[in-house]
Amino acid sequence: MKIIRNILLMGAMVFLAVSCICSAEKQAQKEFEEIMERNKAVGLAVVAVKDGRVVYNETFGYSDLDATEAWEKEDVLRIASISKSFTATAILQLVEQGKLSLDADVSDIMGFTIRNPHYPDTPITVKMLLSHTSSMSDANGYFSFDYLHRDCSPTWEKAWNSYQPGTGYQYCNLGFNTLGAIIEKCSGVRFDRYVYENILKPLGVYAHHNVNELDPDKFVKIYRYSHRDSSFKWTESAYELHPDALSEYKLGYSTTLFSPTGGLKISAQDLARVMMMHMNHGTLDGVKILDRESAILMQSELTPTDHEGEHYGMAMIRTNDLLSGQRLLGHDGLALGAYTAMYWHPEDNYGFVVMTNGCTGVSDNDIFANILCESVECLYRNFVERK
Repeated sequence: MKIIRNILLMGAMVFLAVSCICSAEKQAQKEFEEIMERNKAVGLAVVAVKDGRVVYNETFGYSDLDATEAWEKEDVLRIASISKSFTATAILQLVEQGKLSLDADVSDIMGFTIRNPHYPDTPITVKMLLSHTSSMSDANGYFSFDYLHRDCSPTWEKAWNSYQPGTGYQYCNLGFNTLGAIIEKCSGVRFDRYVYENILKPLGVYAHHNVNELDPDKFVKIYRYSHRDSSFKWTESAYELHPDALSEYKLGYSTTLFSPTGGLKISAQDLARVMMMHMNHGTLDGVKILDRESAILMQSELTPTDHEGEHYGMAMIRTNDLLSGQRLLGHDGLALGAYTAMYWHPEDNYGFVVMTNGCTGVSDNDIFANILCESVECLYRNFVERK
């Protein structure tokens, strides 16, 4: 009889657990439909992770607005600045291999002088680029290293701020594109191939910086929203890569073609897998991407940013502004109309991935788009906080 009672009790507990899960999913779907309507989102992909496993994974809306094609879980989106975390991971791998030092002078690696003209005797180091403290600026643009080369650009001085390198913070895309070139210089491997072979492939995720290596039918189209007439315009350039550009590729200088600062294409569910590797300090399912010490350094609070209470590590941000009452770690992205976020709570072991391919972009806190905050809050309330 005791065995029977235990079996019945276990069955009842399983039934209640399944009922709770179904209830949470139903409630979340309703909330996400409201979030999308409120923010006029084209499409949305969300994943929640708790205690080392995915507890929710769903997509809503369209990957192609004109063809009204649904966004499928396997579809890939250009994730903008979350890509920086892959570049930083690759840099730290090379440091572990002894091929690079965080204190190395970037000029010595790149083969031409890279200096702030206001402080010509202060070396620009790899660590400075990783933490956005190099004093480098995007004022000239960031898709050519000519902007840093005094012999190639008459306005090269505009690429620098007036403060001394290492003493201030300014988010800089050119700095991370430079890190991409450093990866090529130190590894002898083209940037897109290095990241694929050493990060993406070992983790078993479908992703790439090179669009030619991906199925174009899986691309989620990105749309810019116009507040003037409440319309969306397809950003055709998001997945363009001309074949002749690859044939003329110069290792260590043409790297911006793949945009180490923002050009990775990946699905939300695969990005969540990468996030779990970071949550586990560099290892996932027995596959080591980084040493624990490197992962901890990458996630540390190296410098305060422009926002109160926010700190930057190495392509990792600690912020209080994405989820009320919670200090999360990760990175977000905004480019071409897409808004993305990959953040987790290091101590409580939960995390979120959110992607949208087009929305109003309205932000109440002037840091994160409302759709990111609302989506993370929905995931937290229904799949983390809920008992």
